[in-house]
Amino acid sequence: MAKVKSRAKAVNPLFREVAVSGDGRDITRDFGGLMNALLPQDSVLRDRGGDYTLYEDVLRDDQVASTFQQRRMAVTSAEWGVRPGGPDRESRMAADFLLGALNRIGWDNVTDKMLYGIFYGFAVAECLWGRDGRFVTLEALRVRKQRRFTFDPLGRPMLVTPGEPNGLALPGRKFWHFHAGADNDDDPYGLGLAHWLYWPVFFKRNGLKLWLIFMDKFGMPTAMGSYPANATDEEKRRLLAALRAIQTDSGIIVPEGMKVELIESSRGGQVSYESFIDRMNAAIAKVTLSQTLTTDAGGGQYRADVHKHVRNEVVKADADLISDSFNRSVGAWLTAWNFPTAHPPKVWRRVSEDQDQRPIAERDRMLFGMGLRPSAAYIRATYGEGWTFPEDREAD
Repeated sequence: MAKVKSRAKAVNPLFREVAVSGDGRDITRDFGGLMNALLPQDSVLRDRGGDYTLYEDVLRDDQVASTFQQRRMAVTSAEWGVRPGGPDRESRMAADFLLGALNRIGWDNVTDKMLYGIFYGFAVAECLWGRDGRFVTLEALRVRKQRRFTFDPLGRPMLVTPGEPNGLALPGRKFWHFHAGADNDDDPYGLGLAHWLYWPVFFKRNGLKLWLIFMDKFGMPTAMGSYPANATDEEKRRLLAALRAIQTDSGIIVPEGMKVELIESSRGGQVSYESFIDRMNAAIAKVTLSQTLTTDAGGGQYRADVHKHVRNEVVKADADLISDSFNRSVGAWLTAWNFPTAHPPKVWRRVSEDQDQRPIAERDRMLFGMGLRPSAAYIRATYGEGWTFPEDREAD
C-alpha cells in the first residue's frame, strides 16, 4: 500500500515587524548609547566629522548650482493639477478644495524647496493649519533646514533644539517629510546627491587652487636680486623691498652694486589642469542629471536626444516623488478632516517630452468611428489631465 504524504503544517502569518532598527539589534548602526534617535548612515558625513553644513558648502560650486537648478526648474515648470480620487461629488469637492489651497500657498515655490530633499537625502516641511468655518485650511507649508531634525527609531522626525540636541518629539499630522536615494528603508535620512557630489567638488576646488598657483608661477617671471658679498643687512632689506615692488610698481631703484633680473619659468608638455576641472564638472553633471549633454556641447544630435530623454526620466521621478509623498500625507489629512467620505485627491505633474499628437488623434478618431470608446485612463495617459467624462457628469 502506498504511503500518503502528510501535508506540511500551516504556518500562520506573523504580523509584527522583526528586523527593526530601533531596538539596538541593528548591526549596521552605532547608536552611541542614544536609543531615542537614529544617526545618519552617510559615510561622508560620518567620516568627515560634520553635519549638513558640509553639504550646504557643496551647493556653492557653480556646476552643482547650475545643474541642480536645471533639475529643479524642469519639475516646477511642468504643468500640475489635482485629480479627484473618485467620480462622486464629495471626491470632486475635495479635489477642488485642495487645488484652491495649493494655488493659495504657491505650490511651485513649495515644490522647489522640497526638491532639496533630493540633494540632502530628506526634506521636512511644517504645515500651518487654519480654520475657515467647518473646514481645516492649509495656510502655508514652511520648508525647514535639514540639520534642524533627527529621526526616532520609527522614522519620525524630531526637532533639534539647544535644550534637546538629540531631538524633540513632534505632533502628528503636522510635518510633511520624505527621504530619497537610500538603498534600504532603515535610514530615514536617505542618501542625497550631495553624498556623491562631495568628492568631485572637493577635488575640483583643490585643482583650482593648484591651477592658480601654476598661473602665478608660470604667468609672471620671478624677480631675482644679487648683492655683493660685503652687503649689509640694511642693504639686503632694501633689495628685497625693491623685488617686492616689481609686482606692483612700474619702476624701482636698487642700491649701487646690486643687480635685479627676471627669471622666466619654463616647462615641457601640456598643462592638464583645465582638462581635470572639465572632468570634475562632467562628473557633477552626470551625478545630478544622469547625463552630460544637456549642460555641455558636443556628442551629436542622436546622443543629445538620448541624454535629454534620460534627464526627463530623472525629472519625472522627482515630480512623482514629491506628488506621491504629499498625497499620502498632507492631501490625505486635509481630506480626512474636511471630506471624510471622499476618496483622497491626487496632485500630479505632467513631465513628458513634447510630441506631435495629431497622428495619434487621427488614429483615435478612426477607432471611435468604428465604435470603439477610449477609457478615461487612456485619455489621461495620452492627452494629459484636465478632461471630464460622461460618468463624472452623471455622478452629479
